[in-house]
Amino acid sequence: MAAEAQHTGRIVILGAGIAALTAALRLAPCPVLVISPAPLGQGAASALAQGGVAAALGAGDSVAAHVADTLEAGAGIVDGLMAGIVAEAAPGCVAALAAGGVAFDRTPAGDYALSQEAAHSQPRVARVEGDRTGAAILSALIAAVRQAPSVQVVEGLAAERLEVTAGRVTGVWLGQPGRVARLIRAPAILLASGGAAGLYTVTTNPGHIRGQGLGMAARAGAAVADAEFVQFHPTALHVGGDPAPLLTEALRGEGARLVNRLGVPFMAGQHKAAELAPRDIVARAVYAQSQAGLAPALDARAIFAPGGPAHFPTVSAACARAGLDPARDLLPVAAAAHYHMGGVACDAQGRSSLPGLWVAGEVASTGLHGANRLASNGLLEAMVMAGRAAQDIAAERAWSPEPELAVPPLPPAAALPDEAPLIRRLRALMTEGCGVIRDGSGLRHALDALRALDQQAQTDSAKNMVAAATLIAAAALLRCESRGGHFRADHPQPDPELARRSRLFLADALALRDEKVPADVA
Repeated sequence: MAAEAQHTGRIVILGAGIAALTAALRLAPCPVLVISPAPLGQGAASALAQGGVAAALGAGDSVAAHVADTLEAGAGIVDGLMAGIVAEAAPGCVAALAAGGVAFDRTPAGDYALSQEAAHSQPRVARVEGDRTGAAILSALIAAVRQAPSVQVVEGLAAERLEVTAGRVTGVWLGQPGRVARLIRAPAILLASGGAAGLYTVTTNPGHIRGQGLGMAARAGAAVADAEFVQFHPTALHVGGDPAPLLTEALRGEGARLVNRLGVPFMAGQHKAAELAPRDIVARAVYAQSQAGLAPALDARAIFAPGGPAHFPTVSAACARAGLDPARDLLPVAAAAHYHMGGVACDAQGRSSLPGLWVAGEVASTGLHGANRLASNGLLEAMVMAGRAAQDIAAERAWSPEPELAVPPLPPAAALPDEAPLIRRLRALMTEGCGVIRDGSGLRHALDALRALDQQAQTDSAKNMVAAATLIAAAALLRCESRGGHFRADHPQPDPELARRSRLFLADALALRDEKVPADVA
């Protein structure tokens, strides 16, 4: 560890995606220090977001309808207050982005060209070039941050551990692989480090985002909410990539159909909305086809055929890299871990249960998504909550101009073991025991295996990942029902008595993990 702590009067933001950069800009002129593990624009899950931003922008649409769709998709446990706050702010978010240079797709008349995605009652999703929305928004934010005099960006350092003094978060330990971590003390910390879907073998998320932020906050004592709810995207391109390329839901909104290797469409009998059913239903149907050896695929040939309406450059490029022609070929798909509805519990201002720590983006759990995130509400929530957290942080303390913090190179550390084998085992056991379909026996086995991995983990990064995985498995074991993204084969129906959000501390999850309970009675 570093011999001495460094002090800054700047507000420290951990992360470099849309939530982090939105907050940095909204905090101006308050001095901000953004900590990015990689150069800005590289490695953020935001850049991979294809769908768009959900907002009531079309004729006949309304904030109330957006709220109603959010509530229905969330399977009975959405926080209605949060749904109202976010949906109300959505049209203004899109307008602000457009004014900031984000070139949303337009109709010939100049209106937003809105797409319809799963569980939306009507077209409501504003997009850029069909499937480049996340990348376009992130690019605009990066350009603005680079020009903002109040924002200092430090690239190449990762948050490893939070410092807590007398019950308040007072700093963060920053490190690099094989380097001694350095403590930075700060008046306020906003955690915007991304989600936990990278804990699974097949994921659409960047490989280095594996729940470290969630685990770090939980290890510091923060409450975690809804950890059991992991959303699996039903149409990841199944060609062995890590991350798996995403085939945006907008393809199904424009008529693409799911079929198996026999050419049989299989969604019509699953839900009245067929391919546009809520994601958990579509993901389980795709998973069932895979398990049965029926090789599910997306038929998007009509969209990409010559003269068709194709406008999905990211999908086209992913197919080309895999040697596929979407105008001629069926596109093999798999259900891939995509988004974590759970996260660090926070209120409507982004405050966690630990004073001094705010959260925004996928690492946070506001209650907006409930048990199943409504498509394209993720980017929206990240921006809305980043702005609200920024406003709350700025209001809490008097600020004064603060010089940039000089962060000297980190000294080398003693040689540490290679984390890669542990990470491979962790991802495999999460996929097997805490995946699309779960049961008590598999979850108990996963917790047993996580105990062993916890004992083997020697770095803060590994400990954070194992902590996040333990919270997901423990919360899933405790919820003895099926609801939204959480499906228990041994409890296949929702239980009205359990129609509420979950809340868990790491200490509780560890106690459950260490109970000596036979797997067959868990």
